[in-house]
Formats: sequence, structure tokens, C-alpha cells
Amino acid sequence: MSRPLLEVRDLRMHFPVRGGVFRRRVGRVYAVDGVSFDIAPGTTLGLVGESGCGKTTVGRTLLRLYSPTGGRVRFDGREVFSLGKAELRRLRREMQMIFQDPFESLDARLTVGQILEEPFEIHGIGTPRERRRHVAQLLERVGLSSDSLARFPHEFSGGQRQRIGIARAIALDPRLVICDEPVSALDVSIQSQILNLLLDLQREMGLAYLFIAHDLAVVKLVSDRIAVMYLGRIVEMADAEILYRRPRHPYTHALIAAIPVPDPTRRAEKVVLSGDVPSPIAPPPGCRFHPRCPYAAERCRVEEPPLREAPEGQGGHWYACWRAREINLPELVWSGTPRQ
Repeated sequence: MSRPLLEVRDLRMHFPVRGGVFRRRVGRVYAVDGVSFDIAPGTTLGLVGESGCGKTTVGRTLLRLYSPTGGRVRFDGREVFSLGKAELRRLRREMQMIFQDPFESLDARLTVGQILEEPFEIHGIGTPRERRRHVAQLLERVGLSSDSLARFPHEFSGGQRQRIGIARAIALDPRLVICDEPVSALDVSIQSQILNLLLDLQREMGLAYLFIAHDLAVVKLVSDRIAVMYLGRIVEMADAEILYRRPRHPYTHALIAAIPVPDPTRRAEKVVLSGDVPSPIAPPPGCRFHPRCPYAAERCRVEEPPLREAPEGQGGHWYACWRAREINLPELVWSGTPRQ
């Protein structure tokens, strides 16, 4: 088995909460609180969870857009958090990001040609003529005409703007792309086009993806493995087929059971979760999901379960639940199209 391209260990990102006249720190937001996972070259890890669970913060922290509170991140054997400014700039040629909002992520004052030439200029790659040729090729690669070079972002539709964002992300031939909800702001009819484009680029370029989303049906279509986050921590992680068929954590089971079934003759089993997600400023003791879990026992309320590998012979299936084997959650019938 090849060495992982990205190794994340005990990643933590806590934001200070300030109050009072002197703006002193009165608490902290535990946005990411001990997250670990690997991504192999050329594969996709889907990162899912409800809004506010910390999944976007994970992606931004990996790229050091935030200064991490703790943990380790290794990219191809290099310690990302210990790199100096010059080394970090070189690393960013290999790690790029596609942002959720294709309009906000593009500079409205620049033409498409200027936006796509910018990465080459920052890293001192090529002559002006060579850059223009690369930019024209990038546009064709993502399904846009080279006539778009002189136009501004506001002249394009949402799907076209996201294609421009994808072109910018792959401009320097990266090895890892963090996709932060890349289709959630698009019409459903456009989403499939962008997802197919991402899959085609992955096959052509050997890209690894961290695909962040809250739509589990979308994540299933593009992911090899899936990690489920709840309140700053990963509660379950497994191969996509295993996770959707036999989730072991009650939270994962409830999320997947809630996916609409496109079959009027089949009655889907729904799991209704009571209560709201607790505040990340004051996460509950023990298992963070226990205030909403219908299976919670006393141990769940006082002792936090570790993320441990399933002992049932399903290699690579990890979950954080004290009662997973005892409650024996039923299998789910997933009718979505598996990743090809």
C-alpha cells in the first residue's frame, strides 16, 4: 500500500471568543477538535456533516489560511505547519482549493485572463506569451471558450464562474485539491456537470480531493472514502459503499436514512433526531452526540468515545460510539448511483 499523500493527526482549530470593554478572551470556539484522517494519491475523501460542524475549517486550516491550535499535517512527507513562508508558497503549487461561492472567490475587478494568469505570475512561471497560451488551454479544459479571456466574472453564470474557479485551482498542476462545497451554490441541473468535470480532471491529472459537503447524495457519487463530522470531531469513517450500507454511528445512520428515496413504491425508514446541535463554545461532556442520541447510556454522558476501528473484519471502518456493537443499527438500502 502506497504512503498517504496527506496525513492529518489530531488537528485542532480553536477560535477565541472575546467580550467586555477590554475585549478579553472569555472562551473559545472548538471548531475543529482532534481530527485525524489520510488521503491516498488520486483518491477522494468526502467530509460531511451539518452546517457548523467544522468541515470547512478543516480545509482552510490544512492550507494554513488559519493558524492551527494544534495537531500535525504531513503532505508527501513534509510537515506543513513547520514550513517557512517561502516553503509554504512552493507547497501551495501542490495544494489548491475550490471555494463554495464562485462569485465571491473571483476578483470582480479582473478579467478571466488576468485571474488565471495570476498563479503563474506569483510563482514566476513562463513568459507572458506562454502564460496566455496556458490560460487558453485551461479554459478549454474546463469547458469554456478562449473568447472568455477578456470578460469579467459578472458576465458569466454561476456554473461558468465555478468552472473558472476550477481552472484557477488546477492551473499549477496540483496534487491535492480541497473542494469546499463546490456545487452547493449551483442549480441542480448544473451540479452534475461540475461533478463530472471534477471526476474527469481527477482521472486525467491523478488528483486527490478532499470533498467537503453537506449533501450526502452528492458526496456518495464522488468519494472513495467518507468521514462524518459532528461538532468538531469525526464520528465515523469508512469506504463509501460500507458507510452507506452499514453505518455504525447513530448520527451517520440518521443522516443517511434522511436522504430522499427516488422510488414512490418504497417507504424509507426515517430517524428523527431530537434537539439542536450544542454550541461549539461549550460542547457537552462525554460523547458530543449524546444529547440527541436515542441510544445514549450513562457512559455516553460522561466518557468521550475514541475513534476506533471496527472489529468485525471491515478493515478501514472507524467509529466513535460506545454502544455501536450493542445497538446493532439496521442496514440501509442505498439506491443512489455508486461512483464509477
